[in-house]
Amino acid sequence: MKGRLFSRYAVWIMCILAFCTAFILRSTSVWGLTFLVISGSLTLLGAWNLSQSRHSILRNYPVIGHVRWLIETIRPEIRQYLLEGENEQTPFSRAQRSLVYKRSKAISADQPFGTMFDVYADGYEFIQHSVRPADPVDSTTFRTTIGNDQCKQPYSASVFNISAMSFGSLSANAIRALNKGAAKGGFYHDTGEGGVSLHHREFGGDLVWEIASGYFGCRTNDGRFDSDEFAKQASDPQIKMIEIKLSQGAKPGHGGILPGKKVTAEIAEARGVAIGEDCISPARHSAFNTPLEMMAFVGQLRTLSGGKPVGFKLCIGQPWEFMAIVKAMLESGIVPDFVVVDGGEGGTGAAPVEFTNRIGMPMREGLLFVHNVLIGAGLRGRIKIGAAGKIISAFDLATVLAIGADWTNSARGYMFALGCIQSMNCHTNRCPTGVATQDQSRQRALVVPDKAERVRQFHDQTVRALADMLAAAGLSHPDDLQPHHVAHRISRTEVRQFDQMHVFLEPGELLNGECSHQYFHKNWQMAHATSFNPQSVG
Repeated sequence: MKGRLFSRYAVWIMCILAFCTAFILRSTSVWGLTFLVISGSLTLLGAWNLSQSRHSILRNYPVIGHVRWLIETIRPEIRQYLLEGENEQTPFSRAQRSLVYKRSKAISADQPFGTMFDVYADGYEFIQHSVRPADPVDSTTFRTTIGNDQCKQPYSASVFNISAMSFGSLSANAIRALNKGAAKGGFYHDTGEGGVSLHHREFGGDLVWEIASGYFGCRTNDGRFDSDEFAKQASDPQIKMIEIKLSQGAKPGHGGILPGKKVTAEIAEARGVAIGEDCISPARHSAFNTPLEMMAFVGQLRTLSGGKPVGFKLCIGQPWEFMAIVKAMLESGIVPDFVVVDGGEGGTGAAPVEFTNRIGMPMREGLLFVHNVLIGAGLRGRIKIGAAGKIISAFDLATVLAIGADWTNSARGYMFALGCIQSMNCHTNRCPTGVATQDQSRQRALVVPDKAERVRQFHDQTVRALADMLAAAGLSHPDDLQPHHVAHRISRTEVRQFDQMHVFLEPGELLNGECSHQYFHKNWQMAHATSFNPQSVG
């Protein structure tokens, strides 16, 4: 027992002995004084830890116990740089990050000696190539026109754009670099819910203005929607589309708050709030309460914007709610121009861990659901679908385009292009690369002209890689991709094509009341245009 007691306090006892020795010798040299100060400080630290009641480890190990906190502090860096495997996704693997870094710097991403993946592992996926490959086409033609018959100003979007990230979450230099890169590359930059800042406007890149529950940039003093302010902002020709945010994959069903101490003059101007005042995003919209009211809001925004494409973004949760929105489209005759499906695997600056890990449908399932419902309701030809959720490579694009998406968005991919190293410090204001911080000294590290070029190159190289993949499959445009072009391993001895794995409804199947798929049939019956609540089914 005494031996065990001594072992727990051994380091502290040695510090006491060292201090006593240094004190007795009373050396006046620099080394002697340094030794005296260090040993004395550790002796006092140990005495304090023995008396404190907050940390039990430090009561038992009064000096060496601090090593635990030191190791925990640097554990993410040790894992990321020394221990992490090439394809361990936490949340993005080293291989994924390296791919973005190389493409953003226009460095060859070619890989020697074969794949690093186990091609016989469950979940492995691949494109089925053709024995008659096509000639690669100009990847700048990989665009989709968004805007149905109710839209007066359709927009031609790239198949790979910058997903929603607000000024406030990202630094001014990050926003400027993203927008300049978008302007140079001819793709769009989603503003995020934080409004259109002067940094979004500086280089004139195409913008998709996201309108969330806080109505930032078009709000009254009490936080409600202001139609006059909206019309004034939406008339800007730089704003190409309007996106109503219902939810985001990282924390669906959860509001947010930007503390007043972080609301600078620039952020206040962009969001239409007072400097130093808490900036609150409610969990739900106040402009509408029912699916029919939501469609009326879509129509109002389309009119006020001069006929620009208007759509909405959501992470799928309770299926009857999206179906209720679709029924409201049919009943009101107001049809949005697009839907962006955000996956539960999406990221944000900070979110409760339960929301990050356990709420929200993953992107592919959500995309398939939205695609099927719109087909089953006879509306798919009038509504385009975007998809977002951990999209990094050309293969990521291809897999979602094959199952129903018309285009894709990426947030963290473009953050890597800006220099993000996945340090997981987005919420601390201590981002080491100046991407996710409002600290002016840290932002200085992000040089806008250089990073803007990397953003453009990441887009261009990725879309060009998509063109090469399509050519190998005998295809010439992303619109040609179909579910049977992509295969998924479900066991070591069986591979299935996407069209064999997933359900695909027939056009109008939900309307005739004879849908053979119970999941879709039951939830369609539960949905009603007058309420987001489920209706009882007899």
